[in-house]
Amino acid sequence: MIHPTALVSSKAILGARVEIGPFTVIHDGVVLGNDVVVESHCEIGHPTPLAEGAPLVIGDGALIRSYSCFYQGSTFGPGLKTGHRVTVREKLVAGAGIQLGTNADLQGHGTMGDHVHTHSAVFVAHGARIGCFVWLLPRVTLTNDPLPPSDDHVGVMVEDYAVLAANVTVLAGVTVGARSLVGAQSFVNRDVPPDTVVAGIPAKSMGSTARLVRKDGSGQPAYPWMRHFHRGYPPDVVERWLQEFGSGPVDGEPNG
Repeated sequence: MIHPTALVSSKAILGARVEIGPFTVIHDGVVLGNDVVVESHCEIGHPTPLAEGAPLVIGDGALIRSYSCFYQGSTFGPGLKTGHRVTVREKLVAGAGIQLGTNADLQGHGTMGDHVHTHSAVFVAHGARIGCFVWLLPRVTLTNDPLPPSDDHVGVMVEDYAVLAANVTVLAGVTVGARSLVGAQSFVNRDVPPDTVVAGIPAKSMGSTARLVRKDGSGQPAYPWMRHFHRGYPPDVVERWLQEFGSGPVDGEPNG
């Protein structure tokens, strides 16, 4: 269903059961999968020479909420979900099950694995490489310019299962290791080893994530979080986690 006020290019490719909301513009070279919903006042496939002619591809089952703008030249797997007023620039290659919070700003020319969750007002600079199952909580900033302003951009790398808490800033070229936790308000100017908690300004090691205990009174380890937090993840992913990481009390279930 396409709203009468929407402008949809004849050169766009729309799958089955696509819904386009009021005053939304779908440009040339856009490919929307099946069961995609684009709400009102969005611009999808905004033209830019930086895309070098590559199409914008949005996989099956996406929900793009109102006032969002996706530039030409990025690719998303199935299951994309956004908040409102999201901006995505060109040449971002993203996996399945991506969730982008309201006012998220992704500057493109990077990669993002499956099931990455960003909360509101997250900024990801040009060239970032983000693994699978990463959490970027509100107002996380990933930079890329070591001596601004310059053209010497070096993107941040965030490895699988890492969690960056609210208001974290990560400097250009830093690697945040797999399964690590960066505490709220931290300023990260050096690499974070895997399975490590860091916090502070500048961020310093607080030890292994294995020392963290859940706050629900169970006394169970909080990390790896994949043992107990499964909400919103596909059953096959959860089954794989239980085999790889073991099991603990699941969030929302009684303990003991």
